[in-house]
Amino acid sequence: VAALATFVGATIQGSLGFGMNLVTVPALALVLPEALPVAVITLGLSISIGMLRHEHHALDRVGLAWILAGRVPGSVVGAWVVAVASTTVLEALAGAVVLAMVLASVAMPVLPVRPSTQLVAGVVSGVTGTAAGIGGPPLALLYQHRPGSTIRSTLAAAFLVGTALSLATLAVAGEVGASQVLLGLGLAPLVVVGSVTGRRFHDWLDQGWLRPGVLVFAAAAAVTVLINAAV
Repeated sequence: VAALATFVGATIQGSLGFGMNLVTVPALALVLPEALPVAVITLGLSISIGMLRHEHHALDRVGLAWILAGRVPGSVVGAWVVAVASTTVLEALAGAVVLAMVLASVAMPVLPVRPSTQLVAGVVSGVTGTAAGIGGPPLALLYQHRPGSTIRSTLAAAFLVGTALSLATLAVAGEVGASQVLLGLGLAPLVVVGSVTGRRFHDWLDQGWLRPGVLVFAAAAAVTVLINAAV
């Protein structure tokens, strides 16, 4: 189950630029809950490195700086919210925010990609990613009108920095176990295979299907989180 979820999740993220955690986290929570969150973070490092290496030429370096400038304080705010609110409330709020962003993307004019919006998207991504594990949709929605290679490489770089910080923080707190890391490393080859499989969809998605894919999967992520909060 863990292997299949890793392959499917990596294929999705390899094609759209985000979404692996939406598949791997529920699967591991079902069969190997003791592996969370370290194994998933280890997998996130693997796929981020692979995606960034493949499309680093399209990376929005200036935009990445603004995203990270917002993501760091956003993660701090998200951690604070986690400490004072229940998991159910957090998931409901994060899901509602992402779903509202999807609806706004459909109904409103194109949001310009500039330092102010990149900073805000970074903050929102930090909060929703820390609170409910859906940090990818806010960034993908902002970049939805950019070339697919720019979306994937910029999100990969943002995820790489974010997951590295998360792993370092957990290590300092003494929450990183050898078995968790070994599981992540053991599943890493499937991340590589899934990522390469996802690349086969790049040409098709980049011919006008990437934006619909981003919108649909972001909405699905939000609805999934809302359902989890409800039950």
